[in-house]
Amino acid sequence: MELREIFDTIPQQFDRYRPRYSPELFRDLIAYAKLGPGRSALEIGPGTGQATDPVLNTGCDYYAIELGENLTEKMREKYGAYPNFSIVHDDFITHDFGERQFDLVYSAATIQWIPEEIAFCKTYMLLKPGGTLAMMLTREDLKAANGQLYDRIQQVYSQHFKPDIPYIQRGFGYENAPRYGFMDFEKREYRDSRVFNAEEYVGYCGTHCDHMTIPEPHRSRFFGGLHQAVLEAGDRIVYQDTLVLYLARKPV
Repeated sequence: MELREIFDTIPQQFDRYRPRYSPELFRDLIAYAKLGPGRSALEIGPGTGQATDPVLNTGCDYYAIELGENLTEKMREKYGAYPNFSIVHDDFITHDFGERQFDLVYSAATIQWIPEEIAFCKTYMLLKPGGTLAMMLTREDLKAANGQLYDRIQQVYSQHFKPDIPYIQRGFGYENAPRYGFMDFEKREYRDSRVFNAEEYVGYCGTHCDHMTIPEPHRSRFFGGLHQAVLEAGDRIVYQDTLVLYLARKPV
């Protein structure tokens, strides 16, 4: 199993713990792409809908493609009653969209799993002239707000973080969109925070792809160590997040 497929094994946990994106980010995105009834949007790899509701609720024609079978079923369970909702279970890299084009193509922490040339060339082809490409992600800061707890967590990682399959960053170049024909490229940032207790923190860490491949006995020692560290720090840990939104247009 590829790492990009492993999230499909934990649809319920993924739905509960994966971060959402701020209302301010979505207000900007919706205004920029002029979303609403009569417009269309494609979401690449929606997971269980962490970035779906605000776009779907504009009344646009929402379409998604999801690699995971269980994640696809979770999306249908949550949104299948919406008349403007549609999803296909397939791999974006190989899926044939036919002649279909969209006013918005967007991804939330997904497009970096796709080779850059395929990602930009295919999204460009799928956009209508003047259409918007939006790519969002979360940059987490665990150190700033947690003091000695952060140092204790690093000790747990040093001792027991031994995944069978390490996560190797591809180095996806978001800023390279203009090389593939896009124009008006820009980056916007938003601030947010999340507070977890020990159980929630362990649950969230358990949704990271490489964390899911830690074998026993290190797995139990790793997650147990994280849980104990947060408990001893008052059962509270804070993430300070920077939400990043990259925007670009296909020329008219």
